[in-house]
Amino acid sequence: MSAVRVRFCPSPTGTPHVGMVRTALFNWAHARHTGGTFVFRIEDTDSARDSESSYEALLNTLRWLHLDWDEGPEIGGPHEPYRQSQRLESYAVVAQRLLDEGKAYRCYCTPEELEARREIARREKRQPGYEGTCRNLTAEQVAAYEAQGRKAVIRVRMPDHDWQWDDLVRGPIHVRDEHVPDFVIVRANGEPLYTLVNPVDDIAMGITDVLRGEDLLSSTPRQLAMYELLDAPVPRFGHLPYVMGEGNKKLSKRDPQADFNAYIEQGYLPEAMANYLALLGWSIGDDREFFSLQELADNFDISTVNPSPARFDLKKCRSINGDWIRALDLDDLTARIVPFLQRDGVLGDPVSEQHLELLRAATALVQERLETLDQASGMLGFLFGDIEIEPEAAEKLLDEQGVEVVAAAAAAVADLPAFTAEEIQGALRARLVDDMGLKPKVAFGPVRVAITGRRVSPPLFESMELLGREESLRRLTQAQSR
Repeated sequence: MSAVRVRFCPSPTGTPHVGMVRTALFNWAHARHTGGTFVFRIEDTDSARDSESSYEALLNTLRWLHLDWDEGPEIGGPHEPYRQSQRLESYAVVAQRLLDEGKAYRCYCTPEELEARREIARREKRQPGYEGTCRNLTAEQVAAYEAQGRKAVIRVRMPDHDWQWDDLVRGPIHVRDEHVPDFVIVRANGEPLYTLVNPVDDIAMGITDVLRGEDLLSSTPRQLAMYELLDAPVPRFGHLPYVMGEGNKKLSKRDPQADFNAYIEQGYLPEAMANYLALLGWSIGDDREFFSLQELADNFDISTVNPSPARFDLKKCRSINGDWIRALDLDDLTARIVPFLQRDGVLGDPVSEQHLELLRAATALVQERLETLDQASGMLGFLFGDIEIEPEAAEKLLDEQGVEVVAAAAAAVADLPAFTAEEIQGALRARLVDDMGLKPKVAFGPVRVAITGRRVSPPLFESMELLGREESLRRLTQAQSR
């Protein structure tokens, strides 16, 4: 068997969505596992919907996930160009060839006429589909349509037989020929459609394995027809399971949960997203749910992909992201947090050495608590500038008793010989818990709010040590005057 060649060929419309990225991941993993080639191709022949910003977003998403491609944009390869908008001439040549060989024909039916026929078919409980009205037009009929100013699409003349293939994910599939009517490959304005450009490029680029979403399964007989009509080798097809969202409904582009960029902006790690997306239809085995991109490539087998729909569970995704955050080296995690703190105005650009050292020490305090990197600003922002005490926290904890507690805390730590977490904890426990008889929650709650501005924060005593004696006392004093 020839070496495996797969392709990921999105259209640059809108933002990348979860289902699309999962498809890219599985194609990449299949190529890497088999020692094959991963081709990245951009299907941008729909001038009305395609955009350059979406194109850039696609490239950025694959780079962010570390899904390197062997052929494609910015890399090139033996079959360039890899943007279909730059390959239009080749599609025109193939379309004309099919017309010349009688394997395609010009269809002059208007959209209104087609819809009327579909409505009749629905009323008569027949399968809606093109009925071959223009299949065998005479020269006179063509001339009459042309005289009316009608613009023709180009339709493929479907071969007269059933269609079957052994799907890499779903096993044997059989589709009766009456369910696959003649289909359009070129619009009336001359723009080629997916039904033409996709198989033409797959043939030109020697694609051997086509892994794509289940939503495209119904179009596979049309692709098989194109291979047959063009006398080309047929690749193996594998249709990946739907990704489902809330309420067990197919995750659509419009669902907020589907927007992949949102996960990047919220501080999900690329390692975690690749890990979780791989679980949407596949398992590494032994009930393992935590594995690296390299381990995915080493173990991925397309035949073990589950054809049943996979549900996107946001809680599980966050949990895996938290696991990956905890697995990172402290310096690595600190570096990844910096852009989020800069985005939120907590740190400047560039970051001073003093702030970087402080951030590294603080990151060690919150690494176990972080689920996403964008939580770092809320957890650590109090260390890098003036704080605003949350109104609800002030109301509940900085009442008359709370202010008394804060004053006692300031007195307890003011003259410590060493301002360390251990010394701070000992002094505050002795004064607030032992002497004043307060429960720890009542004792330390007001102090936490005074120091961090929040009821929930990194460990209190370590936070005070990082702030230092002078700043801690300033905040404790300031809280008493509220």
